[in-house]
Amino acid sequence: MKIQITDVFLRDGLQDEPVIVSTENKLRIAEATMHAGIRRLEVASFVNPARVPQMADAVQVVAGLVAKPSVSYTALALNGKGITRAVEAGVTEIQVVASASQAHSNANAGTKIEAALASLAADVAKYSDVSFFAGISTAFTCPFEGEISPEHLLTLVQAFKAMGIRDIGLADTLGTTAPQRLMDSVKYVQDAEPDLTYYLHLHNAHGQALETVGLAVEAGITRFDAALGGYGGCPFAPGAAGNLSTGELASYLHQSGHETGIDEKALSEATDMARRIIAESPVLQHEASLKN
Repeated sequence: MKIQITDVFLRDGLQDEPVIVSTENKLRIAEATMHAGIRRLEVASFVNPARVPQMADAVQVVAGLVAKPSVSYTALALNGKGITRAVEAGVTEIQVVASASQAHSNANAGTKIEAALASLAADVAKYSDVSFFAGISTAFTCPFEGEISPEHLLTLVQAFKAMGIRDIGLADTLGTTAPQRLMDSVKYVQDAEPDLTYYLHLHNAHGQALETVGLAVEAGITRFDAALGGYGGCPFAPGAAGNLSTGELASYLHQSGHETGIDEKALSEATDMARRIIAESPVLQHEASLKN
């Protein structure tokens, strides 16, 4: 089976790191990731730079990317201001995100779920020439509220469907959800809305993300997010673990007989580059002050 991996290192991988990676180095990592065969990259988020300073150069990153055949660059936005900034920067594929839990929505987006969804619906409608897809954070487990019911998750899926969005990602933001419980929720949503396309964004706190991938592929899921080196986390979800590693995911899928188009050796080299760049990048000022 052909499986598509979206590498999210440049956004999710970096947003929780206590360093500032330069635009030039981000572009080097993007080029190395594409050289390894990744054809879909999440390159930035258009969010408040005061809250997520690692993403302050989102406009410059997008401007520096080289257009390549069959390669997609995506970016994330939480609200209308972010969507507008992304569109003005030239992004044509934008992920809009809402939280499944009220507490995480308050922490991450600064607003209630219902208000966030209503605002996104109005803003998405303004840009008919943009390809929007959706992400649902804390889709299965919330650090503040615990388990998210599949019935509640479905209400968010249907809210995005009502916006005309048919491509929806479900995120295990903490990476702690048991694989079978996670897939029970996915199956519930699939059965209720079978005409939508679903993908999974898996973090890996307990080392069980690959087990979830195996179950998901059996259920017909053919797209997964992952990050070079397993970097990542959510600054507004206490305890969130790193992403599923792109290298581990590619290796697992290849060993299972699936195709990804990824060269594992080149991917390992891209991962090593990313690690070196993080190690050599300047520490965030507030992080540095905490150490002094």
